[in-house]
Amino acid sequence: MPIAFILLNSDLGSDQEIITKIKEMLAVEKGIKFEVQGVYGIYDIVVKIEADNSDHLRNIITSKIRKIDKVQSTLTMMVIEEQEKL
Repeated sequence: MPIAFILLNSDLGSDQEIITKIKEMLAVEKGIKFEVQGVYGIYDIVVKIEADNSDHLRNIITSKIRKIDKVQSTLTMMVIEEQEKL
């Protein structure tokens, strides 16, 4: 399963609202597993998504998560699937 870690920066004080939106949005998606956490540091929120295929994963990131209001920026790290098998 393709996996991505998405680091998000949010508008000041909006992290809980964004976390709730992400959970609601991803809860209805078929073929994925996800975790969402607020964090201290340079980024405000970390999302881990496992999807049934890479296209589905990229679509969720670009068409849904990145379009949420009050998300200032994202950094996406896709796991190298071939290395998981070593």
